Amino acid sequence: MLNKVELLRIFCAAAQSDSFKAAAVRLHISPQAVTRAVQQLEQHTGEVLFHRSTRHIRLTRFAEEFLVQAKSSLEQLDILFQKRQAQSKDEIAGVVRVAVPKVLRSALMPVFTALASQHKALQLDLRFSDQIADVVDEQIDLGVRIGLVKDNSFIVRQVAQVGFYLVASPALLARYQIPDNLEQLALLPVTVLMDKGTGRPWHWFFKDAVLWSPKRCSFSLDDAEAEVEATLAGLGVSQLASYSAIPHIRTGALVRLLPELEPKAWPLSVYRPQRGPVSDRVRLVMDCLVKALSDREIFPESP
Repeated sequence: MLNKVELLRIFCAAAQSDSFKAAAVRLHISPQAVTRAVQQLEQHTGEVLFHRSTRHIRLTRFAEEFLVQAKSSLEQLDILFQKRQAQSKDEIAGVVRVAVPKVLRSALMPVFTALASQHKALQLDLRFSDQIADVVDEQIDLGVRIGLVKDNSFIVRQVAQVGFYLVASPALLARYQIPDNLEQLALLPVTVLMDKGTGRPWHWFFKDAVLWSPKRCSFSLDDAEAEVEATLAGLGVSQLASYSAIPHIRTGALVRLLPELEPKAWPLSVYRPQRGPVSDRVRLVMDCLVKALSDREIFPESP
């Protein structure tokens, strides 16, 4: 069954034709399709729209008045979409809601602020959290995720790999023996990052899916950037994401420990939970995120 807008368009074409066959030729559809559309519209209105004969058709009195309203409504609808298309071409406007891991806040905020400055009508709604977003309840348009995106219905662009490095400051290592294994590591003070979802420290990940729980926690935090600062200050050994650790490893501010035990890197991806048409504003933000996260100066994958 056709929608009511299509029914109105067929009716208007028929009203300006001598026959349903002539209307069908104008619309590039069959005469039977025109007849069915007119019948459906008559059922919706409860009125006969055409006087029919074998040679021609003529509007009823009701249809003459209905035609004026139908043409006006279709014109307004066309104007509405024309304005929308013109706005889309002239400017990027509207809300884009983005879910981003809190650990990437400082790295991606320059991207978001640049977008907002360049596109004044673009409204960015940023949700920074290390918990996996509920894309339906939170109405998420785009997201960034460290780790696998398990929902096969998502559109996913993997842009980088995130490793996990065990690091410590030279000042800390001057006071303690450099560990050769996890048993020796357990003797050193460490920093831990708290999982807000459970209220417990995150496990550390090592090769062959080994999970390790720190014992001598000298410093507990719920913010990844603050943990980097604590590590640089020599407060403990930490397991940091590669993009946080590598710049400091390169300068010598941090020392990489037990590289042979490092776990397999995790994918870093930009995802879109909705399939189907993509608005210009969502495409713009997604392209900018992909470009930024693919920049190896910002997200290095090796020291």
